[in-house]
Amino acid sequence: MDRLVIEGGVRLAGEVAVSGAKNATLPILTAALLTAEPLTVSNVPHLRDVTTMLNLLAQMGVAVSMDERLGVELTAARIAEPVAPYELVKTMRASVLVLGPLTARCGEARVSLPGGCAIGLRPVDQHLKGLQAMGAEVAIEHGYISVRAKRLKGARIRMDLVTVTGTENIMMAATLADGTTVIENAAREPEVVDLAHCLNAMGARVQGAGSDVITIEGADRLHGARYRVMPDRIETGTFLVAAAATGGSIRLTGARPDVLDAVREKLREPGAHVTTGPDWIALETNGALSAVNVRTAPYPGFPTDMQAQFMALDSIARGTALVTETVFENRFMHVQELKRLGADIEVEGNNAVVKGVAHLDGATVMATDLRASASLVLAGLIARGTTTVDRVYHLDRGYERIEEKLSKLGARIRRVR
Repeated sequence: MDRLVIEGGVRLAGEVAVSGAKNATLPILTAALLTAEPLTVSNVPHLRDVTTMLNLLAQMGVAVSMDERLGVELTAARIAEPVAPYELVKTMRASVLVLGPLTARCGEARVSLPGGCAIGLRPVDQHLKGLQAMGAEVAIEHGYISVRAKRLKGARIRMDLVTVTGTENIMMAATLADGTTVIENAAREPEVVDLAHCLNAMGARVQGAGSDVITIEGADRLHGARYRVMPDRIETGTFLVAAAATGGSIRLTGARPDVLDAVREKLREPGAHVTTGPDWIALETNGALSAVNVRTAPYPGFPTDMQAQFMALDSIARGTALVTETVFENRFMHVQELKRLGADIEVEGNNAVVKGVAHLDGATVMATDLRASASLVLAGLIARGTTTVDRVYHLDRGYERIEEKLSKLGARIRRVR
């Protein structure tokens, strides 16, 4: 099992390119199930979750080919078996995204109840409620979700809570439904918008993505397309926080500053200098930063996927910060590991009080989920001495070659197999 070994205390500086967004890539790959024609997707990040999704689609009968420039061509001319087995779904919750496209295209789907990071329950009831409103018959038996529908019907669907994958699943299903579907209380995340753009490039008629009401006019068929995945805003934010925590100066190219307003503001608040261009974002720091309070919320609020990274930053900032997690009920598992490095953090319910300390000290820590992994790497970059991060397979699910990119910025970090 791989681990990362980090020699802390180095100021990050330089330029690095941002990879394609994992959370946009996964639903876009499943959109290939909606057409018999080829869907060519570029700017695909080389990640464990992407590999899992491609294996899942290939097992269903989708022809998958890759080029040397991080491009993937998927052709679902024939879907041999509309089933997502437990063996693949258990490692990645996003596998549930095949449910909507399979039901719309094949009239049936059988998908194992999902797994993924242990950061909360994240139920799929909103996905099923939406499909039932469109006329599907849904059953849960032997650990699998079974859905059947001769042809889905357009419907007005109000989500009881904001769910990104739920919005994406219903949006994809509705593209081939008979009539018009309206999703109310829809997720507004940029990755939902990116999927909508891809679907429209395939001939779908999706309007309102990026707002809380999305309207989809169903079509008889979709066609193939070429689509480039948006940059990863969470990777962008993680590298900005890494530079801020180490007192560094970096420039990230191929970025989307317009989808990082909440993160940029939270970096400026404690004293970092952030500048942007059309496709780049830069950060500089002048001295120690002040503590910054964080409260997570669905987009356009502060992203839950950046909470752990800011906690690492607050651990060595001046003053005391309050970190409040409102999206997932079990997303403070990195706290105990940060405390092993010397952080002063107390958790009560969904709040964490972080008192900045003079320095962290290197130690061996264990990653518990994807974003927790990133916070431990950041803590290792600022700690004195050597930090070893175990179980980095979590990290590989969402960050492409993170040790190579950090090394390019001057970090002393290496992967040990």
